[in-house]
Amino acid sequence: MRGWEEQPDSAGTQGQERHVWDSVKKAAFILGSGVFVFAAFSNTVTWHLQQFWGASGNFWQAQWGKAHSSFEEKEWVPFFLGAMVIPTIVFWLFNGLLLIVDATGKPQVIARYRIQMGRNDPVEPARLQQAIRTVAFNQVFLSFPMVLLLYPIMKWRGNPCSLELPAFHWVLLQLCFLGLLEEILFYYSHRLFHHPTLYKHIHKKHHEWTAPIGIIALYAHPIEHVFSNMVPTMLGPILLGTHVTTMMLWFSLALLTSTVSHCGYHLPFLPSPEFHDFHHLRFNQCYGVFGILDRLHQTDTIFRESKAYERHTLLLGLTPLSETIPDSLKTK
Repeated sequence: MRGWEEQPDSAGTQGQERHVWDSVKKAAFILGSGVFVFAAFSNTVTWHLQQFWGASGNFWQAQWGKAHSSFEEKEWVPFFLGAMVIPTIVFWLFNGLLLIVDATGKPQVIARYRIQMGRNDPVEPARLQQAIRTVAFNQVFLSFPMVLLLYPIMKWRGNPCSLELPAFHWVLLQLCFLGLLEEILFYYSHRLFHHPTLYKHIHKKHHEWTAPIGIIALYAHPIEHVFSNMVPTMLGPILLGTHVTTMMLWFSLALLTSTVSHCGYHLPFLPSPEFHDFHHLRFNQCYGVFGILDRLHQTDTIFRESKAYERHTLLLGLTPLSETIPDSLKTK
């Protein structure tokens, strides 16, 4: 089964354990150094960020104050708008643009950035419609109820719709924490779903797309959607008691990041999707979001030997990386 690694022998296991321990020590040293440096300069950083926010922060505070007063007796309304409706609109607006290219193969100026050339050029209409129906089902019957359930939990944690917006630097710190927590939760839940039993009955649905497109970021079995898509993004705000405006930013960023990772196009000035695209192509590589735990657990070794790894960078020009670093030059 391609979705699960072979079991190593005892010597291999010991070697892997030593590698993991060495990686943990290195990670602890790096994180510890980072915490020390941050602690040393936190006051300066905070002051500069607050100065940067300045009048802009006052503007957004005023806008939030107006919205807050409009729904003062129904706080669940701005919560649901911020935590569900606005991120969903952002998701569909971005995917709507991608779907035009996926469905028509045009304009060619975008299609030429396709990672897996000759695939989804264009996507079969019936297959595309089935993907849209599945994503809509997951959002309406799973995501919406979970966000509604999230409201009383967040009320128990504090006041997610408080009148005062969080400080700019606190929002940035929370987003960093939320991203790292998602990396951990998504990596291990995703890798668990690659166990043969779970893969066959649950995760195989997502891997029907060996050449992914943006919309399948949420194309998954209902169980996977809950435990691998929703829980990793929702647990962080619960732990931190996050303000709804920060949740809006976080959920929108998470959806956009996942869409870019699945979009199938390595577009200029957007994060590289080569990492997750390779996962769909090879199944047993690149389980995480940022690749931190993949490097730690050596689940990106084949990827790092591929041409896709050389292309896994921010494209700052207009020439597709598939042309400057083509697979035809690959030597092994």
